[in-house]
Amino acid sequence: MNVAQRSRMQGISLGFLAGYVDTLGFVALFGLFTAHVTGNFVLIGAALAKASHASIALKLLAFPAFILGVAVARLLSVAAERRGGSALRVALLLELVLLLGFMVCGMLAEPLTSEPGALAMAAGLFGAAGMGAHSAISRLLLAHLAPTSMMTGNVTQVVIDTVDVLRGAADGATRERCVKFFWPLLGFAVGAVLAAFAYLAVGFVALAVPLAILLVLIALEPARGGAAVH
Repeated sequence: MNVAQRSRMQGISLGFLAGYVDTLGFVALFGLFTAHVTGNFVLIGAALAKASHASIALKLLAFPAFILGVAVARLLSVAAERRGGSALRVALLLELVLLLGFMVCGMLAEPLTSEPGALAMAAGLFGAAGMGAHSAISRLLLAHLAPTSMMTGNVTQVVIDTVDVLRGAADGATRERCVKFFWPLLGFAVGAVLAAFAYLAVGFVALAVPLAILLVLIALEPARGGAAVH
């Protein structure tokens, strides 16, 4: 696998994972965004008059959980690099552990009622922390890829580049950038659709899919060296 193929595989896989986890959390946990955490503030503002305090509390707590995931990923990555290890491998392992916690707590919380109990809230916080680690990986260790969890900027860039291609004003770099941003966007969309159906079919066991993706990415990453922390 050459560098271009590896980058495309990482972009598609991580984009798919983010869309999958974000949608599953939204469907399962009372409209909670785990990847797009700022969207929770919009939902809180819209639901204050009618939502339960527990549901609002979960959305509020998701933000510090996300921040904690980012911070721990940063610290572990720096520590791994100082020891000569693979910062990316360590950060992916962190995300794997956090999403495993999401799945286990979610399974223990089933069947969910109309309000999130302690285990359901723990599941949501593990999910938000896991996606915080995911965002840190994208920003710190895979900065050469298009963002894999925040798709608004990707859509904007793809549209701009597509317009330039269609009007004949695009050079080779523009076409390459368009392709680079397109694949994670497509992966995110496919992951979002599949997650909704998977959760309705098997519940939180559906999180085995992103866990499997992370295991493959970790296996492909060498234990020593790897991406530098920026």
